[in-house]
Amino acid sequence: MAKLGKNAQNEQEGKETVEFFKDLDREALNTERFLEKYSKQLGIVFGVLVLAVLGFFAYKQFVVAPQNVEAVKSFLAAQKNQTEGKDKEALGGNSAANPGFLGTYNEYSNTKVGELSAYNAGLLKFKAGKFQEAYDLLDKFSSANKTLMALKYGAMADAKSGLNQNDEALSLLDKASTASDDPYTTYYFTRKAGILALGLKKNAEAKKYFSAIDEKYQDYDNGMSDSYIEMTKYF
Repeated sequence: MAKLGKNAQNEQEGKETVEFFKDLDREALNTERFLEKYSKQLGIVFGVLVLAVLGFFAYKQFVVAPQNVEAVKSFLAAQKNQTEGKDKEALGGNSAANPGFLGTYNEYSNTKVGELSAYNAGLLKFKAGKFQEAYDLLDKFSSANKTLMALKYGAMADAKSGLNQNDEALSLLDKASTASDDPYTTYYFTRKAGILALGLKKNAEAKKYFSAIDEKYQDYDNGMSDSYIEMTKYF
């Protein structure tokens, strides 16, 4: 009886295997029919994808690359004016003959050099006392370089302070203090955040910043953090 049971089991497994392969045959047939029926549409979709890929590489080669070259030329001309103390010419933006940092950003904002031009233009606007314009330009800059991002947030904080928006400035200094892996940059903006927090009577926050300096950055601080921590107790 046990043997018959085993034969029955084998027979059942054999049927299941046959059905399985029949299902595979049906699926294959259905796939073939689908491809036959929609071959034209699928060809169009495939063609569109190929064109999209080719278009992307063509854009990178024939549009972005030449733009980068022109953006660099424009940026270097503006930088030369800035080095010579010609801030107005360095800022530019008034003519195609002298685009300056502002014109370089406006014309090549989709390039990294264009974004860096926005950063430099923002600094010049800040220097001229145009704090909101400075903030808006600085906000357009981004970089994979963490130290540059820390400097960006710090400059934006200064612009907010110039607009008497010191709570927002403190928030930006907090960002600046954590954006970079460079220890001196971190120390510098942590200290600025602590001093601003102290000025805003946010003593608990100020103590947090100066305690961080006391713990991690004494080499840069010459013991000043201890004095600031004491100040948080009385001011």
